[in-house]
Amino acid sequence: MRVTDSYVCIDLETTGLDPKRDKIIEIGAVKVEDGKITAQWESFVNPGRSLEERIVELTGICDEQLADAPQIGQVLPAFHDFTKDQVILGHSVLFDFSFLKKAAVDGRMKFERCGIDTLKIARKYLQELESRSLGSLCTYYGIPHSAHRALADAMATVALYDKLTDHFYEKEAKEGDKSLFLPKPLLYQAKRDTPLTIPQKEQLYKLTDKHKLILDYQIESLTRSEASRKIDQLLAEYGR
Repeated sequence: MRVTDSYVCIDLETTGLDPKRDKIIEIGAVKVEDGKITAQWESFVNPGRSLEERIVELTGICDEQLADAPQIGQVLPAFHDFTKDQVILGHSVLFDFSFLKKAAVDGRMKFERCGIDTLKIARKYLQELESRSLGSLCTYYGIPHSAHRALADAMATVALYDKLTDHFYEKEAKEGDKSLFLPKPLLYQAKRDTPLTIPQKEQLYKLTDKHKLILDYQIESLTRSEASRKIDQLLAEYGR
């Protein structure tokens, strides 16, 4: 078995943890070929809503930085061009994949990948550590790391993968096809959200105008189910 040394390492920053409700706000990707970093790519993504204070504090990203950023439907083609069909690497890679898969399905795009998860490797071989978060593992291995920014996290994950390979690849190679260093298909079932309807859009604009409301989200970016929830909330709070 040969170690996987050509891949694209990805990391996302998001508005929350649920790919069905939350949105991507930043993507970072690092291309590695034959064990060497050959290219980097990053982009902010406008989520169509204001960020919660906890997300601003965690990432350092603010609404002003995202105001003129492209929406995910504009970002995904460039991301696909950068990654092609290469193996993707990540720390808890299925989390990042699930957000990208959901966004791709919503945009009627395909997104199927095989991946390698540094978190799974660390959980198997570094059980003595209290935490196997990316930050904790970078501290453990002395890897420079600027946490909670997509490209910086992706760069740190590449360095972490190198460390894990040096320390545990030979042991893990004995697992053969089950080796955690081998790419495995990433599976996430995503259902497409349809855009809000014209009547929903009209009702939302009517309610916001009538009640002189300043919304923390962009009406045009809502899905049909999101718009339905927002309308119900506004009607419950302000009436017709």
